[in-house]
Order: sequence, then structure tokens, then C-alpha cells
Amino acid sequence: MRRTALLVSATLLTGLLPFAVAGPASGADDPAPVPVDNFEGEVPFANPPAEGIFTWGSDTDDPPTLELAARDDAPQGEKVLSGTYDISGYGGFTHDFAFDKPAHDWSASKGIRFWWDGRNNGKKVNFELKDGGANGEASELWTTSFTDDWTGWKQLEIPFTAFTYRTDYQPVGGIDRILGLTEMWGYALTLPVGGADQFAMDGVELYGKADQALRANVVTDAAVYPVEEGRSAAVKITVATTGSAPIEEPVTVAYETDGGTGESGKDYTPVKGELTFPAGTASGTSRTVTVPTLRDKAGENAETVPLKLTVTGAKAPAENPQVVIDAHGLPYLDAKLPVKKRVADLLSRMSLAEKAGQMTQAERGALTTPGDIAAYGLGSLLSGGGSTPTPNTPAAWAKMIDGFQLRAQATRFQIPLIYGVDAVHGHNNLVGATIMPHNIGIGASRDPQLAHEAGKVTAAEVRATGIPWDFAPCLCVTRDERWGRTYESFGEDPALVESMETVIQGLQGAPSGKDLKRNDKVLATAKHFVADGGTEYGSSTTGTYTIDQGITKVTRQELEAVHLAPYQDAVDRGVGTVMPSYSSLDILGDSEGPVKMHADAAMINGVLKDRMGFDGFVISDWQAIDQIPGDYASDVRTSVNAGLDMIMVPYAYKDFHRTLTDEVTAGRISGKRIDDAVSRILTQKFKLGLFEKPYADTSGASEIGSAKHRAVAREAAAESQVLLKNAGGVLPLKKSQKVYVAGSNADDIGNQAGGWTITWQGSSGKITDGTTILEGMRKAGSAVTYSKDASAPTEGHDVGVVVVGVTPYAEGVGDVGNGNDLLLSAADRAAVDKVCGAMKCAVLVVSGRPQLVGDQLGDIDALVASWLPGTEGDGVADVLYGKRAFTGQLPLTWPKSEAQLPINVGDSSYDPQFPYGWGLTTLTSVPSGGTSALKALAVAAAVAEKAGSETAGRAIVTKARLLVQQKMGQTITAASAKPFADADHLLLTGRYGQAVAKLTAAYGAV
Repeated sequence: MRRTALLVSATLLTGLLPFAVAGPASGADDPAPVPVDNFEGEVPFANPPAEGIFTWGSDTDDPPTLELAARDDAPQGEKVLSGTYDISGYGGFTHDFAFDKPAHDWSASKGIRFWWDGRNNGKKVNFELKDGGANGEASELWTTSFTDDWTGWKQLEIPFTAFTYRTDYQPVGGIDRILGLTEMWGYALTLPVGGADQFAMDGVELYGKADQALRANVVTDAAVYPVEEGRSAAVKITVATTGSAPIEEPVTVAYETDGGTGESGKDYTPVKGELTFPAGTASGTSRTVTVPTLRDKAGENAETVPLKLTVTGAKAPAENPQVVIDAHGLPYLDAKLPVKKRVADLLSRMSLAEKAGQMTQAERGALTTPGDIAAYGLGSLLSGGGSTPTPNTPAAWAKMIDGFQLRAQATRFQIPLIYGVDAVHGHNNLVGATIMPHNIGIGASRDPQLAHEAGKVTAAEVRATGIPWDFAPCLCVTRDERWGRTYESFGEDPALVESMETVIQGLQGAPSGKDLKRNDKVLATAKHFVADGGTEYGSSTTGTYTIDQGITKVTRQELEAVHLAPYQDAVDRGVGTVMPSYSSLDILGDSEGPVKMHADAAMINGVLKDRMGFDGFVISDWQAIDQIPGDYASDVRTSVNAGLDMIMVPYAYKDFHRTLTDEVTAGRISGKRIDDAVSRILTQKFKLGLFEKPYADTSGASEIGSAKHRAVAREAAAESQVLLKNAGGVLPLKKSQKVYVAGSNADDIGNQAGGWTITWQGSSGKITDGTTILEGMRKAGSAVTYSKDASAPTEGHDVGVVVVGVTPYAEGVGDVGNGNDLLLSAADRAAVDKVCGAMKCAVLVVSGRPQLVGDQLGDIDALVASWLPGTEGDGVADVLYGKRAFTGQLPLTWPKSEAQLPINVGDSSYDPQFPYGWGLTTLTSVPSGGTSALKALAVAAAVAEKAGSETAGRAIVTKARLLVQQKMGQTITAASAKPFADADHLLLTGRYGQAVAKLTAAYGAV
């Protein structure tokens, strides 16, 4: 799933308020202005964390050029900030204050002003403030804009009241949506697009005196107050001031119940009155207004009772609170009824607009206002990668999601939201969560029970933060290692992918869905339907991607055998949702050409729903319907008619809701199709128990990142390690040895966790809690010397361990040819050369796909594919030091060169560096006996196959594999590699006798 939560929207200026103030309007008794930027050289051009002015843009051409230019007409001083720009996407500049110093307090001022040299070009310039948070790049953004429609210098004054919360992008997903002004981190300007131009500005300063109406606020403890019929709602009204100072003047709050769908005197007792907070009242002082509701005997929808607040002497709440008398006495609310009956009852009551709302999913940071949840009856919200609350803690997640759920209670039927996240290897958006190896490592373990346990841990940690829905697992069958999503796959063999689908039961529990109400289970998502792993290199048309979101060209037979097979298993396992792929499917021989999967009715309606019997709901990928050819109405019509039930429209939820209702009204989407979609969505919400318990159950929060959960991740990291070469028995290491450790990925938890960790693309460094590989080695071994670049002296060491590999990426950003290749970095290659040239060495490759090391392989004694092991580097150390044996096997073919790609098990021409299924062991005894032993194993395998004994069959074939590997050693040839790889596929499909026969052929070919 593509996530742009950390990328600035190309439509940055859409919806911004034009604002320009000509000339100062300050009062005579106002304090002197406070300089922010004089542009005389006192603030350098420098990047964070230092204080400075820096540029940014969507690509290398978009950042403007800046200089401090001396001008005779400078409004202030001798110099101005000037620059040129020619922006195609987005670009601008920022002044950030130093991260290691306190934020600035602007609360005593009325607003900010600056001089602008008008070009009279009629273009809008966006001006934003950075408020609160840890630093300037982790703050909350507040925005306004002005139109350059004059010539020459003009001083613009912008009161702080003119700034609005930015809804298209927030660095950390937003904080509190309050422009507090006490912790300001700077400002930024976004320059116009669409043509080359220049600009100049000068004298940024704070002006005016903040009156109490700007410094004092009246707030309520909630915006919505659900209450059972007959009970009273208590609305808490609080006066709060910037800086927490006592109020200087009295604040009065007049209140009265006013309007809504509730009937005064019948549904509630009207209230009216006035509260006074005298001068000197401490900030945080509260009063309570009680609104009694009345009981009757009839079943009813929820009814709203707004409480109108009129404030004098302070800023009023952004919206009036409303009491909601809960819906009651209706069949769909009866938890004792079968889900099917509850769905039918609720559906029969809903309007078209309410149904359209259920089919709409928005990004939580894109909500124009939280009230839109009720206004549009939204069915779902999500957090894109890196879209997190601040602080990024379990409690903050639960509080945030509960706040959204509270908003849904203000709708007629109080249909709860279903909140979703991409927890693809643990609760990976949450700092401190247990991060598992990525799927490619789980596939290397060949351990279905481990996949199940990883799913259980993930589900428990996700649900404990109030999230009931996980956009996982990815069931792609990766067929080309150049694909940036390779690590999202369990492997290149559909049989391997199917064997790992035990993760679905780990996430959801029983296939029937009976466990979904539990506080440690989540709804799972099988993605990306179908054949996303088969996209052809060079076929992508998405930006600079080369393969991701491209075209999969397959025969119908190959489609069925390779790409569709895992989805039937997922349906049989009761997976609750399915997500289509961005890619296009071109079935060779059908003369239809490529069809976008989000528009492919034959596959979604025909195969998935009708043939396979999928009864959950289909959720689109991020903005994916926008890639369907045609206008927006056509995109909506085509995707919904193709079988999509809920559409992920992160920023376009209003447009989608309107368009969907228009298309149904016009008859281009049938009411029957809408009812089917909404029924599927409601069914899963009922199964999850959200109607009875919409809010977070945080009783399991103490287990997030617990020792128990990390033990599972540690085991997974250990089992995922694949020993490709071990000349001279270098591994396992001995505690008595002096070990020299080097390489870029030895001591970097961000690199070993990979993409989709805390942010969408992931990042290097100490981004979350856990143990690096180096830290694990230090705990497991004895004398360890670490030198990242191998610059420290190598003398006096017994063995070297060089941990190399990649830095994080996600999706098409990681495509080979999009700034990436399959080669080690120059620094890593140099570290390998130096260490392996000085002593016996083991090289660990931390990556999401094979890296080409063939030219250095002769100098490497031991080679390990470590994949992306997650936060538990202890697990890697466990196998390095022999606490656990190496047992992992290659989940995909390790090529000799990029020219071989794509190369996969089953290919007619197959000559890899290491074949699919390869994996040496450090078990103390490896089976021996040659052909006579293989003959005996073949007989035993046939018996196990006939008896249907999976445990015995796997054990027998494993013995044969280890025996054959011992003879093959490092003299792997095409003649031995092909039958060896085929044997592992046969093992996974239960054909144990044939698997041993293939291994016998490989043995004979050596």
C-alpha cells in the first residue's frame, strides 16, 4: 500500500485562504515589534537541527535559490532575502529555530508581519507557522496565504487568528489542533508553481499586543456527549489561557439547548443560563452544565441536542458541543440476534448518503474538521505510514481513535468507525512495539507455526491501541527481485506463500470470525489482489518506478497456478478483507490487454467473490482508483461496479462521497450493488463487536513490546537467518574468540527493521526500541571490537563479522533502476575486502532481497542472508554463536547477476548462485550415507505421503536435503540447482516422494 503521509501534497495550496494586509495597523500603545528575521546575516543558511534557513522541493529542480542581497530600497536594514524559482511540483523555504534550544513564545503578540516585494503576478503564496512538538520538523503546521497582486514593497500583517490547521499534511500527524503560540519553531513559505519567477522579502517580526480574546479560550472536555435515554449529560466547560496565566478580565459563557433532532420537552429538558469566570480565575478552571434527557418506551434512532455557547471575553470553542441520546430499542442493536439479521435491519433504515459514507475511508490527518466524521457518516479512517499521534505512544493512539469513535456516535445510527493501519511486521507505526522480520524472513523460516505466532503478537499489540483492522498480510508471490516490494512477500513459490497463511489465524482467530470480538484479534487483509508480484520490469508508469504498479503479463494457467492460488486459501481461512493491487493484469490470449486491478470486475466480482466465495469486503489501495483511465466519476463508477466495497480516498473523501451518491442517483451504479457493499462492511463491524464496544480496550497495552512478545520476534529473527556458505566451519562463533565487527548494518536498528517502520519508507538510526545485531553479539559473545568502516586495526582478532546491506525503502521507491541496484555500497564492499583479507570472516547481508556478492564470494568464508530481522538483533546473535542452529532456507532464488532476472524455481533455464530452498545448517550432526541413505529416505517419504503425514514427510525430505547440500557444497551447478529447487516446491505441496527423487537427482548431478 502506497503511503504519502510523509510527502508534501502536490496540491498544497488547494483550499488555502487568500490573505493580504496592506500596511501596519497596530495601535499606539502596542509594544515594540519583536524581530524574527532581519536577513542581515544573523541567521545562516543551514539545515536542522541547527537554526537556519533552508530550501526544499518535490525534486532536485524545485527548491528555490536563496541569497541575502544588498538593496538600496530594503525596507529594513541593508539586505533582503531574495531568490528565484521555477517549480513544477512544490517548493519553498523554511526558517527553523535550533532544535537544541527552547522553542519561542509568541503568545504576547497579535500576529506576524513581513515586507514582500510584489510582482503583481496574481499568484498565491502559502505562509505557515510551526507550533509545538519536539522541534521544527516534528511540529504542528498552521497555514494561511496571500495573493501577490501589487507591485513593489508592502508590509503584510497576519494576525494569528487568520491561521488555520493544515489538513493535507502534518509532519507527525498533528498534535492538538490548537495554535498555542507558546512553543513556536519557525515559519515556512511555499512559492507558486507554474513558471519561473523571483521574490524578495524582508523584516519578519511579531507585532501588536494579544488581547485576552486571543490568549484565553473556552473549551469543553468533548465535542460529543452520548448518553443513555433518561440519563443526564454533564458538559464540562473550562477556561484556559496561553501560558496558563490567570485570566485578566471576566469571561462569561451563556448556554442554552438549541435545535438538533431531539424534541424539547419530549426527548430532553431544555436548559438555559450563564456561567461567569471572574478576573483572576486560574487557567484550567471548569464549570459543569447538566442536560437531562427523558425516557419513553419507543425504539428510536440517536437524537442530537446541541448546546449553544456564547462567550464574552475569550475565544469560543471551535464548535458547540452536542448531547446525543443514544439509539435504543432497535433490532440491529440487539447483540443476541444473528449478524445477518442485524445487518438487514440496519441497512433497511439507512439513506443513500449514509450508505455512501460507510463506503468511504479517509486518512485521519486529512479531515478538514473532526465533525466531518458525522457530517459524511464516514465508515472508516486509517493511518498511513508515519501518520501517528503525538506523542507516539499506545495511550495516545487509543485516545486519538476513541476521539474519532466518539464523533461517529453523533450519527443517526451510531455506526462505529473501523480504523485501519498497515501493521505489516508488527505494529510498525508505533514506537516501542515489537517489530517482526518482514515477510521475506518469515518465509525463510519455513515455519507456519511461527507465522501464526507473529500474527498473534501483531494482533494483540494493534488491538490494544484501539485499532481493529490490519492491512496485512501481503500474499504476493514475488517473481522479480528488482521489485521494491520483494520483502513484503513470503517468497517466489505460491506453495510457500500458502504455507505461511497461518498468519491469518494469528491475526483473526477462527475462520468463522467468532474470535474477532476478542481484545487481541484484528480483521486481516489479503493483499494485493492479484498478481502484483508478477509485474514486468519497465512496465510501471507511476513516477520513476520501474516495476511496482506495472503490468503483469501471464497466461491464464500461470495466473491460476502462481498468483491466484494463495487467495483461495485466504478465503478458506476466513480473511475479512481483500485489497486489490495498483498493478494491471494482462492475461495473454484474451485480447483485452492490460486492465487495472481496481477496475477488473472479472477478477474481483467474478473470481474472488463469485468463484472463490469471498464474503468479506474489498478495500481499495491508497488513492488507487485515481489510476483508472477516465474522469473521477468514471473512476468511482468503474471501481464500485467492479466489486470494490470501500474506497480509500485519503484526501478526497468529500469528492468521493458526493460523486458516489450522484452516480447512484443517476442509475450508473445500482442500489443493489451499494447494498451489497454496505452489507459486507457492516457484517465485519458486527463481527468485531464494534457496536457494543467501539472504544479501545487497553487492558493489553502493557504487553506491547513486552519480553514475551519480543521472545517471539527473537525466535523469528533466528529462524529467518539463511546460511548460504560456511567454509571451514567459521560459524558458529565461539565465545572464546576475539571478534572484529564491521559494516553499515551492524549497529543500526532502523536499517535492520527496513521500510514500513515508524514511517512509510523507514529510516536509519535509533528509530525505535530494540537490539541491534552488534548489541546482540556483545551480549552473546565475549571480546567484540566494532569499527563500522573497518578503519580500526584488525590485528589480534580471530574472526571477522561484516554486516552489510541496504538502507530502508518501501514500494516502488525501492525498485531497481529507481536509484537502487542489487550491489553492496562501496563502503560495504571495502569493509568486506579489508576484514576478509585480514582474517576468517562471515558476511551478513541485511536486505529485503538478494544482493550480488559473487565477485567477492571466494574471499568470504561464511555468508548469511539475514533479510530484515526487525528489532530483535539478539535472534541473529543466537545463531551466530550457536545458541540456536541455522535452519532457514532461501524463500527466493539468489541470482548470480542482474542479467539473470527474473529467475524462479520451476524455470526451464536455472543456474543461480544459490537455489531456492538452499540453507546450510549448524546442527551438530548432518545426515550422511549417500545414495543408499537417499533410497531409504525415498521409501519412507512415499509412506508418509500416502499416510498424509506432513510432520513425517517434512522431516524426511529435510534429512535428504541436508545430505545433498553437504555434497553440493559450493559447487552448485545448473544440473544440481534445478532439481534441488524443484524438490522444495514438491515438499511444500505434499509430494514427499517426488521431492526426495529430485534431491537424489541433484545429488547425482554433482
